[in-house]
Amino acid sequence: MAEWDAARYHRISTPQFDWGQRVIARLRPMPRERILDVGCGTGRLTQEISTAVADGLVVGADASGAMIAVARESLPPSGTHRPFYVQADGLALPFVGRFDAVFSAATLHWILDHAAVFASVHRALVPGGRFVAQCGGDGNLRRLLDRTASLMTRDEYREWFAGWTEPWFFADARSTAARLREAGFVDVETSVEDAPVDLPDEAAYAEFVSCVCIRHHLERLPLPLREPFVRDLAAQAAQDSPPCTLDYRRLNIAARRGAA
Repeated sequence: MAEWDAARYHRISTPQFDWGQRVIARLRPMPRERILDVGCGTGRLTQEISTAVADGLVVGADASGAMIAVARESLPPSGTHRPFYVQADGLALPFVGRFDAVFSAATLHWILDHAAVFASVHRALVPGGRFVAQCGGDGNLRRLLDRTASLMTRDEYREWFAGWTEPWFFADARSTAARLREAGFVDVETSVEDAPVDLPDEAAYAEFVSCVCIRHHLERLPLPLREPFVRDLAAQAAQDSPPCTLDYRRLNIAARRGAA
């Protein structure tokens, strides 16, 4: 998977931060709890959780070394609530029975094997520990991705997308609930909701999608073709009503590891 432009993501990821704060509200972190943030990114939400747990322990884990580097650079001064950061794959978390809760926001759709990641999260929790998460859900960004798929077939781009496979998995609520139960979770709740994001203009749209949504597409293209590829998508989005809107859909997850 192409590495993130983590500094750029840190600057423009307001939608992910806003969604994540609502997930934190569902998590309800408590003082002295031990909480793991899976896919912590640049740590903006991890720090929010760390402040909430006071003298507890918060660990942010991300597979991206670039994300972890920015998260560590963004740590608050010593003497305040500071999380720890580790580079780790969500499929094989290096923890067994350590956390009262596992949190994840805007990450799990980048992990194709949800059965494996749910099993990994289950292992990391103490008995009775809770798992609260949100990620891209069924139908996420369908308009943008349909347009991208069409653009990929044009003569100037086609050769660069030979063998293309999608780097994400946008799951539905029902199959997600089944996978969670198979991993050993109880009290499972899942749902998918619309969460459109309005961007102010074509330039903001182009920057956002190139960093977040279609970075894998751009990685395949030679440099001279990247700008026109993004420009075409932004021009199409500008004609929508409302313009420059991303049709996000979010999959909400809540579950608990059994007490036994």
